[in-house]
Amino acid sequence: MSGNNRGASQSRRAFLKTSASVPMLGLAGGLFQIHVPKTVVFPASSPLSPQNETIQKARAAALAVLKPSQKELDHGFALHAASLVFESYGFSPRSALDGDALRAAMEAGATEQELHDLREEMPMIHHLSNEREKKEYLEAFRSSGVTCIFQNAGEEGNHPLRLIKRLARFTLVTDLLRDEVFKAVTPDDIVCAKNQDKRCLYLTTNGVPLQQQFENVRDEMSLIRVFFQLGVRMMHLTYNRRNMIGDGVGEKNDGGLSDFGETVIARLNTCGIIVDVAHSGWRTSLEAAKISKCPMVASHTAAAALHKHIRGKPDEVIKAICDTDGLVGICCIPDFIGGEGHIGTFLDHIDYVAKKFGAEHVAIGCDIGYQSRFAAEENAKVPKRVGGRPPRAWEQLWPKGALTSRCDPSLAWTNWPLFTVGLVQRGYTDDAIQKIIGGNMLRVSRAVWESRAGAGQSPY
Repeated sequence: MSGNNRGASQSRRAFLKTSASVPMLGLAGGLFQIHVPKTVVFPASSPLSPQNETIQKARAAALAVLKPSQKELDHGFALHAASLVFESYGFSPRSALDGDALRAAMEAGATEQELHDLREEMPMIHHLSNEREKKEYLEAFRSSGVTCIFQNAGEEGNHPLRLIKRLARFTLVTDLLRDEVFKAVTPDDIVCAKNQDKRCLYLTTNGVPLQQQFENVRDEMSLIRVFFQLGVRMMHLTYNRRNMIGDGVGEKNDGGLSDFGETVIARLNTCGIIVDVAHSGWRTSLEAAKISKCPMVASHTAAAALHKHIRGKPDEVIKAICDTDGLVGICCIPDFIGGEGHIGTFLDHIDYVAKKFGAEHVAIGCDIGYQSRFAAEENAKVPKRVGGRPPRAWEQLWPKGALTSRCDPSLAWTNWPLFTVGLVQRGYTDDAIQKIIGGNMLRVSRAVWESRAGAGQSPY
């Protein structure tokens, strides 16, 4: 055996504590063909290396793009496992529908609204009552190595009752799975989750809850504090379209932040809620950054300088956000990042922001989630309806052609450990990587949490 081969063998043995490695390399068939170097071996004993074949295939797809050495892979996995990983915006793993229950509801004459709610609710909570889905949910979460997700927990828009539906569902999940996945209330809770080898959700809404009566500014904003008390720690100013706060990215004319919007930002700062402009227009985002007294974010976006898309941010906006001591989270949506739309392109966007604005101002906000392997099986139980299923409400808020179904398996949510490997390959220090994959989002969360209250108000 040559010296090089002997070194590689020793490296493997340092990780492999079982007699056989995970059978995840050289996979073919299914949705794509892949070819992965046979010399690369994953640490089989690590929870980051699951038996789930869907996760394995996604890992192999990323490896085919990255082509890491064994040393890079080993270092990346070890660093990822040791780090607090805090996603700046995303979704916890999605369960399959309960096909039998949905079919029964349809046969019982459920209304379209009831069916819509069931279709949205089931993937969020089915794992609470179904052991197969619970196992799937927890394995996906553990294999990602993610400590905390800034969880989308509010339907897109400003209507309080629409927002509270998702908030209730994820509150239920974290109540009933609290020994495994709990609701973080403070940034310290996220650190505790890492120290205890648990996972947690920090909650965000895709809109600011408004009374929508506009009798006076104080009453109109009164629900912001209520939602803070319910656990919400970040809010979108807009979701693609224009509202009373400002203009979203989907508007052809971006009029910027309204006078009312300036007041809303001041209230968010006072309440300790992070201002998020991910879906806000470029001018609205820029003006928000100039108004905010606290660090703010574009939680899931891309660098428009690399690929011009409405959901990306130009350099001027990124700089303004960074000047608040905030950050931009790079997403895993191929339409937004352009190019090949794979893990390499995604890393290019991280590289661009880190090198131009500083590694302390970039994070990862995937904006995608893991889908249960049993989704197709459960969907098949549901009768087809004449005319098909109506579009989801949020889809109506996208301009035509701005969002397609384009995806790439190398950007699967469970490939988080390979995002870290990719950063190792690109020469980032361990300290910089730990900032990007979690430390920066934790820093912003701490700063905003500690700044809450003022003008004689209670911090709660």
